[in-house]
Amino acid sequence: MSVQLDTLVANAKQQLDEQTVRTVQLHFHPELGAPFWLEQAKSYNFNPLTDINCFDDLKKFPLFEDEWLRGGPVTKFLPQKWKNEYRYTFETGGTTGIPKSRCVVKDHWIDYEEFSKTLPDESFPRGSNWLMLGPSGPRRLRLAVEHLCQFRGGICFCVDLDPRWVVKLIKKGDVEGAKAYANHVIDQAYTILTAGHDIQCMFATPKLLEALALRLMDEGTSISEVGIKGIFAGGTEFTPQWYRFCKEELLGNDVYITPTYGNTLMGLACGKPFDPADNYKITYHAPQPRAAIEVVKFDDYSQVVNYGETGRVKLYTLTDELFVPGFMERDEGERELPHEKYPWDGISGTRPFHVFAKTTTVGVY
Repeated sequence: MSVQLDTLVANAKQQLDEQTVRTVQLHFHPELGAPFWLEQAKSYNFNPLTDINCFDDLKKFPLFEDEWLRGGPVTKFLPQKWKNEYRYTFETGGTTGIPKSRCVVKDHWIDYEEFSKTLPDESFPRGSNWLMLGPSGPRRLRLAVEHLCQFRGGICFCVDLDPRWVVKLIKKGDVEGAKAYANHVIDQAYTILTAGHDIQCMFATPKLLEALALRLMDEGTSISEVGIKGIFAGGTEFTPQWYRFCKEELLGNDVYITPTYGNTLMGLACGKPFDPADNYKITYHAPQPRAAIEVVKFDDYSQVVNYGETGRVKLYTLTDELFVPGFMERDEGERELPHEKYPWDGISGTRPFHVFAKTTTVGVY
């Protein structure tokens, strides 16, 4: 790494250490802290308020358990500091059984305001309207994209989409039903884009973006010709192969697309700026210091793999509204070097964790 990058990395590490301490001090504060963590602290052989002094100290906590997010009260992870504020609840996952959920005050706004700083204004013009072509309902994505649009001065047009219904159709082998539902969603998007609303930006999942682009081609037009200049898309379906196909066959040179990777716990990880030398490899960097990821060994989740090696994604969330000291994601990938724009570790090749991959049903994502 260059001297300049070394300095940026050191500064980022210091910010992460400081954010870690601030977050722990709030969530374990006797009066203002989170009910769940105050109860958990009784079982620890260390004191979070005095013994967590940097990010690496988070290894003292046991891994965060997936099941803790299922069932109520949904406010258990939210510090009492926020008890008199307006609150939202967002779900993640939950194709079967009780959905995982979290309670939010304004994290979803902050995450997308930070993401807004990474978008080039020439491709995402300030004041332009947006199309939100992705999961709606209890997920935070719809409200978050709408806030991003409003934050940048526009109006957001949203489609109605329930991805859980698509997954159910696929699981029972109703391929025609799933296609019909996807067509129903694309019909909505097509109608909005061709109604004269001056929409120049959009969010879409890769599968839906591809279906929309092909539908527009069938109608004798294109993503570019209906006025779209900038797109951000997300999901494990956003592979290097699809990235190349999308840029070369679906969008052309006039439409900017940026990959993202995120969820209700993490926020939004940004893609390393496109570089032809990368041959379409997609590298994501978590939104530090509000969240951090490590790529860890499959047989020892406390050990980070070497650069270029494959491991499982371990997430840390460090905000005033949620503290997650090590959550094992359902994804794996390769550890990547820091970048000047994002001077901390990244991850490439994100895909479903191989142990779960055979049992995971991918719907509209």
